[in-house]
Amino acid sequence: MKHYKQNDLAQMKERERARFVNCLSGFKSANVIGTRDRRQQDNLAIVSSVVHLGSNPPFLGFVMRPQSVTRHTWENIEESGVYTINHVGESFFKQAHQTSARYPREQSEFDACDLTPEFMDGFHAPYVAESSLRIGMQLVEIIPIQHNDTALIVGEVRWVDVQEDAVQSDGYIDIEGLGTMTISGLDGYHSTSRAARLSYAKPDKELRELHINGETKG
Repeated sequence: MKHYKQNDLAQMKERERARFVNCLSGFKSANVIGTRDRRQQDNLAIVSSVVHLGSNPPFLGFVMRPQSVTRHTWENIEESGVYTINHVGESFFKQAHQTSARYPREQSEFDACDLTPEFMDGFHAPYVAESSLRIGMQLVEIIPIQHNDTALIVGEVRWVDVQEDAVQSDGYIDIEGLGTMTISGLDGYHSTSRAARLSYAKPDKELRELHINGETKG
């Protein structure tokens, strides 16, 4: 086991440190954020920081990097107040990764990365047709993180579009069955293999494995 101190991290080259630190939180969700500005220009950006913030109301959040450089996604969300979160799947993860390239504002990442924008009636932001789970979001607030000039974008779920047979009777979504991928670090993409679903944990009660539909095994 090699021990790294804070000074060791500080002495790493910038990109080496970025790769190292980005692996520390473990496997992360892989999503692309779809937005559109008032001039009908679409934007698509991959993020690995989407997190669950609450179920009632249904809130999700994700972190955006500093505004000191151009961030079309951030600006579009502030301007329109809506965006989509789209799971990255096995069939298009390379195109999704390519959206991290710095394209000019007038060039849509949908076009540049060979992905298909589609729209829900009455909803301004595009979703990714190739994604098997898409979420329409309404901006709630942007919370500045002053120490590194990032921000937590907090939104409320307005709609969800998902393959019907993936949703189990107890509400669990079989995202593995949908082909949803996960990310390690900045550029590692992984398919998943579920070890088990487990029963609700209670003191002095043995855990039991569950079937995919939530029923107890055995």
